[in-house]
Amino acid sequence: MSGERRGQGEMTDRLRMAETGAQLLARVAGRQSLKDIGQHVFPEDGGPAQGDVVEFHGVEGSGKTEMLYHFMTHCVLPKDSGGLEVEVVFIDTDYHFDMLRLVSILEARLTPAAEENADGPESEAEEAVRSCLRRLSVVHCSSSVQLLLTLHYLEGTFCSRPALCLLVIDSISAFYWVDRSSGGESLARQEANLRKCAELLNKFRRDYGIVVFATTHAVMRNYSSAASSTPHGSSETSGSTPSWKNITDFDKPYLCRTWQRILTQRLVFLKSEQSPVDQKQVFTVACSTIRTKGVNKCMFYITEEGIKFVEGQ
Repeated sequence: MSGERRGQGEMTDRLRMAETGAQLLARVAGRQSLKDIGQHVFPEDGGPAQGDVVEFHGVEGSGKTEMLYHFMTHCVLPKDSGGLEVEVVFIDTDYHFDMLRLVSILEARLTPAAEENADGPESEAEEAVRSCLRRLSVVHCSSSVQLLLTLHYLEGTFCSRPALCLLVIDSISAFYWVDRSSGGESLARQEANLRKCAELLNKFRRDYGIVVFATTHAVMRNYSSAASSTPHGSSETSGSTPSWKNITDFDKPYLCRTWQRILTQRLVFLKSEQSPVDQKQVFTVACSTIRTKGVNKCMFYITEEGIKFVEGQ
């Protein structure tokens, strides 16, 4: 009996050594940088580095998911079409993921390259889209427990696939009210699953250099922001750690402290007034980072081909 236990112990040790070796290989191989993924959105030299966690915060219909599609398209596109040619995992907790919308954006981005090869068969254009989609994995979760189990499962994927650079969660706040209701009066029980998810995400970014994009719904009003908000399209500087307030009156963080501690950038989205010239709905996104002081703001509108940024702000 003791020999059998010793054998089991040695096998467990070997498995642990293999896992550590896989993790080491993933780190040594390195993951491609996403620093140039959003030059309009992020401050200069302030784009998402390896291991960054970026929160997309705003009310419904403020352009968060469209911005995710914009970044995801840039990731999965081939390099000869201006993309990064890296893999993405998208966790859909709101069941709002629109594959047809993503395909239409991909087709628009691939069109210039396709026009250069206009003599080629139409199937080549379809194959180019399919090739991009092979770099995208979509997972659906209907509860915080499913989200936690999914993240546990993904750790092995991060180990074995160094080309996987971006993890997207839309949205990480989807189960906030359900968990609050099921947790009773104990705040610790209410936040237990989200706290465990945040701890896992912290491990992924630290050990594997994964970049995390996650959306949160704006549900908490920040009554102190209205008096100190600044006009859109500007960049403001402060002498202290960048404040993630004073952008909109619904920008108050409300998720657990473990989540707040791992954030490196926060994007706050809001609707602006329609353009008086062409009646387009314009959106504003304000980015704060822990590496730079102040808030970088830009404006954009949404077309059938994806996001277009307003130039000359």
